[in-house]
Amino acid sequence: MLSLHGIVKRYGTYTALDGITLDVPEGKVFGLLGPNGAGKTSLIRIITRITAPDEGRVLLGGKAMGEQDDLYYGYLPEERGLYKKMKVGEQALYLAQLKGMRKEEARKRLKEWFERWDMTSWWNKKVEELSKGMAQKVQFITTVLHGPKLLILDEPFSGFDPINAELIRTEILRLRDEGTTVMLSTHNMGSVEELCDHIALIDKSRKVLDGPVHEIRRRYSTNTYRVDFTGNRVKLADAMGFTGELIDVEEGPHQSVARIKLAKGSTLNDLLRQLVHGVELHGVHEEIPRMHEIFIRVVDEHKTTPVTEGLTE
Repeated sequence: MLSLHGIVKRYGTYTALDGITLDVPEGKVFGLLGPNGAGKTSLIRIITRITAPDEGRVLLGGKAMGEQDDLYYGYLPEERGLYKKMKVGEQALYLAQLKGMRKEEARKRLKEWFERWDMTSWWNKKVEELSKGMAQKVQFITTVLHGPKLLILDEPFSGFDPINAELIRTEILRLRDEGTTVMLSTHNMGSVEELCDHIALIDKSRKVLDGPVHEIRRRYSTNTYRVDFTGNRVKLADAMGFTGELIDVEEGPHQSVARIKLAKGSTLNDLLRQLVHGVELHGVHEEIPRMHEIFIRVVDEHKTTPVTEGLTE
């Protein structure tokens, strides 16, 4: 759906984006990840045509993205932008009309959203009377009201309590299931695992990781397993032989849990065949790394790459 080819963006002598190429698949939630200053905001500003790349192309549906596509997407920036002195309803209607909606159509859809989210009493309040989270709910609604096919969300959970954060997560998944393509920029790795189908990780202006979340987690697995057993830990270690390395054991009153890393050339079946001679087995589970662990690992590995000093985002 959305394709970026060789995107380069410079600010003076500082390169904010250095040859970024990626594809955002249609009807999926795509996570745009990276530490502060990595280039995420610069990339989003290019996609939304707030600024232009120095090199490269942005394609939407195989065609160069232009002014004709401004109504095609919805963008919720990290920096919230509501007019504090305007009333909530007046503000929402104004923003909807900027996105090409007729006033009566916008009023009807807003009424449905406000009733569904129990916000009808907010309509005549001024924005400055709302809490940060309440104002953000209003801005989320105005971002999605016109039914964009591409939804770009920059830190959408910032300022929300757990209940309202879950409300937004539910809406994101509903929109995805109805065919909306969502680009999600966040530091919350828990949200990435819950929501994202694909991710791209940017660090020091370059893409360093890209792909489906389940494939990336599998790619970074370490062949480490948690084995539930009863018996003597020494017998467990002896029975293992050369099929694995015992990392640690958590002993419990009824059964214990061993963490074992497979030896090179060994399979899980090899390990289990050995262990049954020393202990009684109750279960085995592979440890698949979380996205938080992978994020830290990849960024740490990339620290050795030289980077031009200068401005940060």
